[in-house]
Amino acid sequence: MDRPLRVLQSFPEPRPTTNPYLVMLRDALAEVPGLEVRTFSWRRALTGRYDVFHVHWPEILVSGNGPLRTAVRRLLFAALLLRLRLRRTAVVRTVHNLRPHQERSGAAAWLLRRAERRTSAHIRLNDRTPATEGVWGATVVHGHYRGWFEQHPHQASRPGHLVFAGLVRSYKNVPGLVGAFTAADDPGLSLHVAGAPDSPETGEQLRAAAGADERVRLTLRHLDDAELVAAVTEAELVVLPYRDMHNSGAALLALSLDRPVLVPDNEVTADLAAEVGPGWVHRYQGDLTAEVLRDALAALRAEPRAPRPDLSRREWDGAAAAHVEVYRRARR
Repeated sequence: MDRPLRVLQSFPEPRPTTNPYLVMLRDALAEVPGLEVRTFSWRRALTGRYDVFHVHWPEILVSGNGPLRTAVRRLLFAALLLRLRLRRTAVVRTVHNLRPHQERSGAAAWLLRRAERRTSAHIRLNDRTPATEGVWGATVVHGHYRGWFEQHPHQASRPGHLVFAGLVRSYKNVPGLVGAFTAADDPGLSLHVAGAPDSPETGEQLRAAAGADERVRLTLRHLDDAELVAAVTEAELVVLPYRDMHNSGAALLALSLDRPVLVPDNEVTADLAAEVGPGWVHRYQGDLTAEVLRDALAALRAEPRAPRPDLSRREWDGAAAAHVEVYRRARR
């Protein structure tokens, strides 16, 4: 009997703050016969036995809290690259973003370039992610969150209530959303921004944009799952004002909780709108303004939609099977 295919993921044992996508992927893969899935530790990466190394956000592996930890991680990562080369281990990378949230330079950039040269295959989360010359790739769409959040109570949707939920990174333009909302002089509207800012400066920008507008609520911290479900399901519309949207777990989160979204208009969001059905994904062009918010709410109320968006393409058993095919081909 053939031994199981062993896959080492690049994320450690999940914690309460771990991205649910990673946990659901690990759990779905664990159900596949003939596959052993292991989470990351440096000891396991450098001394364990595995056939495939699956990387998510490789820049995390060359970063640490403080200069000493960063230097140690970079040495460990260099040792890992050497081990992968000597053992001819297949490397698969999921392309979550077109570019890292934070660009690296110097030694970190060199290490990441070396890691990319060792990559056997890319997993793209949508068909619009450009292929990399010389690297085979396959599309495996991001799974939905319905099973993850179904145990938590849903709130009733509040008319005129807009929500942004998720980590508040600078590229997501959340202060721009708050500014556009405060310019909409309508007492029937309200806005809740729920999520931890990526820096103190981002938090200050949000507070400055909100000013004294009592219609704006800021919950600037990590929300547990029950709080997140409550915040999202109160929305009539979830607004994601990203300057550049390519893959959005936040959009899938809202849709998994049966709440429509407003997102920038591009090829990726147009594909998502066609996939899930009419009335669920509303798009805007140009800058987000008070008029855009008002028009989106009007369109939302005028356009009929199914009771739930169609997320049948995003079941996790199918995603797990597709990942295994990528692993096996990368190993060959």
